[in-house]
Amino acid sequence: MPKNSAVTPLWTTSSFGHSAEWMSSERSELSAHLAHCGAERRPLHVLRSGADRLQDLLVSRVVTSAVLLGLLIGGSWLAL
Repeated sequence: MPKNSAVTPLWTTSSFGHSAEWMSSERSELSAHLAHCGAERRPLHVLRSGADRLQDLLVSRVVTSAVLLGLLIGGSWLAL
């Protein structure tokens, strides 16, 4: 969260020696925070996923091309 945010989180981070229990207000605040962060990160996540898919596609083609080129060079060398 930005430091100058008008909305401050309302959950606590310590159980002060007691068992850690969730308050309903903490749960709702955390849920709202995660929804807000997820909405902001969604476009970047889609872009990153697309870039990963493109890289996987290109890498698989590069390996195939290198193998075929190696076979072609090796076959021509053996033919001489």
